[in-house]
Amino acid sequence: MKRLVILGGGYGGIKVLSGLLENYLPDDIEITLIDRNPFRSLKTEFYTIAAGTVADSEVRVEFPEDKRVQYMFKEVTKIDTENNKIIFEDPEDTLHFDYLVIGLGCEDNYHGVKGAIEYTESVQTFSKARHTGVAVGNLNAYGKVTVVGAGLSGIEVASEIRESRPDLNIRLLDRGPTVLKAFDEKIQNHVERWFITNDVDVIHHSNVEYVEKDGVCNNGVCYLNDVTIWTAGVRPVYLVRELPFEKDMHEKIIVNEYYQVPEQQNIFVLGDCAASELSPSAQLAGAQGEQLAEILLALLRGKTPRKPRPIKLRGTLGSLGKSDGFGNMMTMPMTGLLPRLAKSGVLWLNKRH
Repeated sequence: MKRLVILGGGYGGIKVLSGLLENYLPDDIEITLIDRNPFRSLKTEFYTIAAGTVADSEVRVEFPEDKRVQYMFKEVTKIDTENNKIIFEDPEDTLHFDYLVIGLGCEDNYHGVKGAIEYTESVQTFSKARHTGVAVGNLNAYGKVTVVGAGLSGIEVASEIRESRPDLNIRLLDRGPTVLKAFDEKIQNHVERWFITNDVDVIHHSNVEYVEKDGVCNNGVCYLNDVTIWTAGVRPVYLVRELPFEKDMHEKIIVNEYYQVPEQQNIFVLGDCAASELSPSAQLAGAQGEQLAEILLALLRGKTPRKPRPIKLRGTLGSLGKSDGFGNMMTMPMTGLLPRLAKSGVLWLNKRH
């Protein structure tokens, strides 16, 4: 028997798994998917858990049941590429692989800011998003929340908390001259106006120097604070960063056109862990997962895989509460209710795939 191990049941890993299970597989192939949670978690919706606007059950999806796949719900502590095995918290507990797919996603990048690890909340994992939701939900009236980072995650977290808790004082620290620097000016202006209208204090040209238990110091000014939420950048999880493979400037593993690690071609990497010309997103990870499933099917059948076509993304959607949003739709910048409805539609499809 040959064992294919998929590390991570996120947007990329689940597309690989479903793509394989939808086809005939050789009888000598054994598939194992490893994830820390006994369910799929929809990471693009973690901001709603942090704000307390939905129950966490709304962003959980069951893994597909199929006798051709085994599941292990454990915390991985090391990927031993030299001996082709996965090591868990118990050093005696290991799993050998013949083929490995790494789709473990990312974690917060604190950029060396003192106190950020100890004193900030996060939305990067299911459990951390739940912890953030408890911290925000337990605040007394007129409590102070600071969100560090004004990219897509920071915008959605800040706006959702505002809709959930209109009594709170919310501050958004933005490193650049405008929010959402990767988006069209029309979208940037719409989001800026939304925050002004909804009394969210946006501070541009921010430079967080350090974080304390009850405060954030930015450009020499220290703000008293009850909860600080970090959304100021990500990097591949530490399990990937410590692997002995060539990486790009963002610490992502460089792969070939078949998502293989050139130095060890039985290992495949996708999503936030793999170097790419495209910006990381759930959509990109899913598209890569679909392509990788076709590549693996060919290899497992003893055939030469076809070269994948260049991925064309359909655009990015974001929310400003439940009735407003923004995004690039059909290459056009859109704001208001339509992109918000489109985002809800994407969530509906993800939950029912």
